[in-house]
Amino acid sequence: MADLKYYDVIFKPLMTEKSMNLLEEKAYSFYVHPKATKTQIKEAVERLFNNVTVESVNTMNVHPKKRQRRGSKPGETARRKKAIVKLTPSSSPIEYFEGI
Repeated sequence: MADLKYYDVIFKPLMTEKSMNLLEEKAYSFYVHPKATKTQIKEAVERLFNNVTVESVNTMNVHPKKRQRRGSKPGETARRKKAIVKLTPSSSPIEYFEGI
């Protein structure tokens, strides 16, 4: 388990068409630290946003894709971890996603 503070766990929100469709179900998508656990992600969301209670957290690792670089050395994109956080029906929505 990584020694991470709650403010180091969440990198940025994930804004895609698929994640925007999940907003109706009170499910929010974030890029998170690759070594963060589900309990750390849950704690980070509840501490960073007001009046929010997390029901479940689903995580997935995004493996890097091969990219051609200049010269003879091939490269790859960055490794990432995504988290989909579902809130309880009684919790208030996250204000950051409102109006998008």
